Amino acid sequence: MDTLRVVVSGLIAQYPLGGVTWDYLQYVLGLHRMGVDVFYMEDTGLWPYNPHEGGISKSCEFNVDYLSKVMRAHGLDGRWAYRFPWQEQWFGIPDKLRKDVIRTADLFLNVSGTVRDPAQYRGRGRMVYIDSDPVFTQVKLARGQCDFRAVVDAHDVHLSFGEAQSSLVPDTGYHWLPTRQPVVLEEWRSGENCRETFTTVMNWTSYKPVEFRGVHYGQKDLEFRRFMDLPSRASPTKLEIAIAQGKTAQAPTDLLRHKGWRVVDPAVVCPEWTTYRRYLQSSKGEWSVAKHGYVAGQPGWFSCRSACYLAAGRPVVVQDTGIAGVIPLGEGVLTFGTIEEAVASLREIEGSYERHRKAALELAAAYFDSSVVISRLISDSLA
Repeated sequence: MDTLRVVVSGLIAQYPLGGVTWDYLQYVLGLHRMGVDVFYMEDTGLWPYNPHEGGISKSCEFNVDYLSKVMRAHGLDGRWAYRFPWQEQWFGIPDKLRKDVIRTADLFLNVSGTVRDPAQYRGRGRMVYIDSDPVFTQVKLARGQCDFRAVVDAHDVHLSFGEAQSSLVPDTGYHWLPTRQPVVLEEWRSGENCRETFTTVMNWTSYKPVEFRGVHYGQKDLEFRRFMDLPSRASPTKLEIAIAQGKTAQAPTDLLRHKGWRVVDPAVVCPEWTTYRRYLQSSKGEWSVAKHGYVAGQPGWFSCRSACYLAAGRPVVVQDTGIAGVIPLGEGVLTFGTIEEAVASLREIEGSYERHRKAALELAAAYFDSSVVISRLISDSLA
């Protein structure tokens, strides 16, 4: 039997940030370690973000260099391509190889729907749309955004991180198969002692809220305000958030500090893939809210970042998004809906930390191991 050939899309160069890198790298790395003939191709049609310039850049040198270093560090040199919008410039593998890979690929995984024109990647195999932002994806489709529906229609298979298939999520006419973030477990194992601090890495808002049939679907800012007083309520447990700061930041950092949160800048503590991993590994665990849209829609979404905490043996306390039927709760992963429940969950982990640490590792292996997740993804995509 011929070796399976798979193309993965993503945003590693577009947003050269630690968490974003791992979101897409673990698909490529996981496939590679399974013996799949895998290539990474990034073609968003967007001008890249440069964190050192504080915004969108007119050039791509930094972004291409970052992508190249990431791939080389993981034995993936010679297996990537990146398109810069200006004059259709491609970087990475030669054009002839890139076109041949597209033509002969058995699967094209459009992760997060990042490819600007998926029709250009139609080869002999199947096109797979992986929805990593459930509820918001379905709302866009249900609202009748024809351009977006045309993109989704270009795919043969549709997978979603919204694993619960909640009736609160608008119907779109697609058959969404459940999937989740693959985690390459050996990349996250840690022998380090942790700090006595629960952390998270987050954006205050990622994009504007949306409405559909009178229902409002917002961002993390709406949910976080309900838990502003958590540090004083959960004391002496220490809580830290790595959240973007500076002139353009929307987070009320002064108010957060006043309320007892330790606020750090991700550009300082976890700017790229290695420091991001160390930041998670050095934490005692994670405490985090979810986007308001995930809470309202209850899609059964579980954070890519939280899965990495688990793989590092760090238990998580996360806001309920309907995941009760997706992964086991109560040990390693605890959920909350109110501030009282959040305090109780933190107290539970603090009181039985070793038990919850072991449970976190077991959950990561059983539910997020890249070989398990990707094997199911391939099976569903080729069925």
